Amino acid sequence: MAEQHYFTSSPDTPERRRTIRVELAGREREVTTANGIFSPEGVDKGTEALLRRVPEPAEAGTFLDIGCGWGPIALTMALKSPAATVYAVDVNERSLGLTRDNAAALGCENIVASTPDKVPAGVGFDLIWSNPPIRVGKAALHEILLTWLPRLNVGGEAYLVVQKNLGSDSLQSWLGETLGEGYEIERFAREKAFRVLRIERLA
Repeated sequence: MAEQHYFTSSPDTPERRRTIRVELAGREREVTTANGIFSPEGVDKGTEALLRRVPEPAEAGTFLDIGCGWGPIALTMALKSPAATVYAVDVNERSLGLTRDNAAALGCENIVASTPDKVPAGVGFDLIWSNPPIRVGKAALHEILLTWLPRLNVGGEAYLVVQKNLGSDSLQSWLGETLGEGYEIERFAREKAFRVLRIERLA
């Protein structure tokens, strides 16, 4: 049932938290997860592939994790770039609560975890890392990406990890057609079943 729940704002099952140990930003760390969210058992394979392949983030800037879950991507950004502001967005309030608690436990005071509508409209992003929620369906996924990718600052980059068999190639084509000439889109890396797409805002 977890896959049905993590797309909702309030999972209808009682929260059952547990502590796990995972590797984030080159070290083993203790984090809290729970039922009713994405990948409660640990860092999922797509996110692992993304974090292995992306370039090191800048020391400072405004960063974004789309669909943060319990926070592995946002936490990695925050740990690697403590001078950056890292927005972690999710529709699932349980995920946001876990991300906030994990950020506090790991000393990441630079994470802002919120629902998408609470991110101030004027905020632009220098870097986006995301394992986007492909299983919400194509229309919903496109709406999510068109909400956030146009908010890249000029020169800003987004890195998205997508399974090849879940449409990475067609998503790359759609992004090129939809975003237009002001963006550069490329397949940045591949790892087994996963592709990492890079989107740069040029103008």
